Amino acid sequence: MKAKDLLANPEYRAISYGGYRLNSREYQPTIPEIKEDLKILHALGIRILRTYNVHFAQAGNVLQAIQELREDEAAFEMYVMLGTWINCAYAFTDNPDHDRENTEGNQNEIDTAVILANQYPEIVKIIAVGNEAMVKWAERYFVQPWVILKYVNYLQDLKKSGRISKDVWITSSDNFASWGGGEPVYHVDDLEQLYHAVDFISLHTYPMHDTHHNPNFWGVKIEEQQETKKEQIEYAMQRALEYAIQQFNSTKEYMQSLNVNKPLHIGETGWASSCNGLYGADGSRATDEYKEGVYHRMLRAWTDAQKISCFYFEAFDEPWKDAGNPGGSENYFGLITVGGKAKYALWDQVDKGIFNGMTRGGRQFSKTYNGSETELMLNVSNPPSKVRK
Repeated sequence: MKAKDLLANPEYRAISYGGYRLNSREYQPTIPEIKEDLKILHALGIRILRTYNVHFAQAGNVLQAIQELREDEAAFEMYVMLGTWINCAYAFTDNPDHDRENTEGNQNEIDTAVILANQYPEIVKIIAVGNEAMVKWAERYFVQPWVILKYVNYLQDLKKSGRISKDVWITSSDNFASWGGGEPVYHVDDLEQLYHAVDFISLHTYPMHDTHHNPNFWGVKIEEQQETKKEQIEYAMQRALEYAIQQFNSTKEYMQSLNVNKPLHIGETGWASSCNGLYGADGSRATDEYKEGVYHRMLRAWTDAQKISCFYFEAFDEPWKDAGNPGGSENYFGLITVGGKAKYALWDQVDKGIFNGMTRGGRQFSKTYNGSETELMLNVSNPPSKVRK
């Protein structure tokens, strides 16, 4: 199976996967833990995983776990978009230098990805250079497009020389704005060259974040305020989906303005189920399991219909993301809790019995809120009211 056959095929659902179960990446997920997760995801119909870096054991462990599952069961099929983490010089310090790169660290990421791609050629189908590495709000580590272009070209040269498979697709996974779908400040020559260098474009779109940062699309219109809570949420979430589609389309328009015609897929989008800050009950009232479920349903329906691959963010909650704030939204983007409970988005799959006999951390798979929608809705806030403009 080649990347070009996997992407744009609704039969090969994609998802972002970390598998971290504790509040620090000092504790890497073990191969038995990853196998437990992969069986759950395979039952869910997931066939492509996205990872984010190779400088921890996690990525190699994921590949080994898939290989062992394939050896145990011929019908087990799963592939990987292998992520590499790219940093500027002095990233994650008080003085990051965004005009220079962390050459040693970045080259090591790329070299390790090449080793893994050659070690697992039947599994690694895509290599992504950087994660949100060009977007300027990534203040602690972002690089200029020339850095991403450098490593994309390097990998493409390896393909031409036969040092990695010619069928491995190369991309960078970044915010829609970084791909030119937003402000003109991103429209630089190196980005144009990057469009020509990659095999496809992997963009990120997060309407949930913009319920606070750019809330024009969010909320309940005055003519909707007599509707039920669920109906109000449905209308608001439809506008959230349209917001994501607008960002996708604006990126596509910019690509076409460069006379580039390449596949465009979604490398990340998602909706957190909880937040004690900007997106929670005291903020934009966006985050709860019900809205997460509605967004997941709408998004998957649209991407399937359009034959767009979507690496939905994400499979399982990961408490390390905002370890200093256990209530932070970054910890709650998973469709499944750390303890192995399916959130509302997957309740129907539990009812179908696809997880029967499966466990996570020794716990039997079950539903959040004991499967009670009445209890769930007690924790769901209406979006804020707004007057139509």
